[in-house]
Amino acid sequence: MLDHLDGRTRLHVLIGHPIAQVKSPPGVTRLLQQRGHNAVMVPVHVEPGDVDALLSALSTVRNLDGIIATVPHKFALYRHAATASSRAHVLGAANIARRNNDGSWHADMLDGLSMATAIVTAGGRIDGQRALLAGAGGAGGAIALSLLEAGVERLAIYDIDPGRRDALIARLQMRFGTRVEVGTADPSGCNLVVNATPAGMQPADPLPVMAERLTPDMFVADVITEPVVTPLLQAARRAGCGTQTGVGMYEAALDLMVDFLRGAASDLTAHDSGAR
Repeated sequence: MLDHLDGRTRLHVLIGHPIAQVKSPPGVTRLLQQRGHNAVMVPVHVEPGDVDALLSALSTVRNLDGIIATVPHKFALYRHAATASSRAHVLGAANIARRNNDGSWHADMLDGLSMATAIVTAGGRIDGQRALLAGAGGAGGAIALSLLEAGVERLAIYDIDPGRRDALIARLQMRFGTRVEVGTADPSGCNLVVNATPAGMQPADPLPVMAERLTPDMFVADVITEPVVTPLLQAARRAGCGTQTGVGMYEAALDLMVDFLRGAASDLTAHDSGAR
């Protein structure tokens, strides 16, 4: 996969905690090099207490062009950005950043677009649906925003941290009003269920929603990439639901991420705002 590496190679990093499960580095590297760029992406494991120091240090690395953030560093990446897209500003979080001309960082949040694209690709519907979203963190907020922008009729948000849930709902209700509401782990009455929590990465994890309440008319998607078919998706398939995996979301994200990192003119930057 790695065709070239020398002193002119441009670097990109993916930061996270944990990090072993991430799939983006080889995919982003492959796509960058297929497009003719002498560039690589490498994973960097950093704990939350050290992430601000790392991001400050990365700003001094002159051959570093881009940063991708996974759990739990999306809020930190946004804090270190000098400019950001409107959706990153709404959410106060970002999962990707590239250099501005002055060397500062410009951030965006692509998780929501990636999941929405993946759901439709797998045959799911968003427009007019009643959706339950489990998880109000960085990825959850981005997915919530994209589902609302794509036309869900109602979005119920559930999180084991009521404060985090309520803060996200309050942000979204300023724009979408009563279409956003407090949810529970019970998916009854919903057509679309999305897990944006880490629940399912470890065998002992509890299910993020009440799987016994899943019915065949529901579509279920999960952000987790390892295992590919999480316990929630296993339960959904047994119930006859359509499903999309976190790997499907990742595949949808690849082009979006590389386009953004290379500064391609697109809707990704059409609503960029100035320094915060």
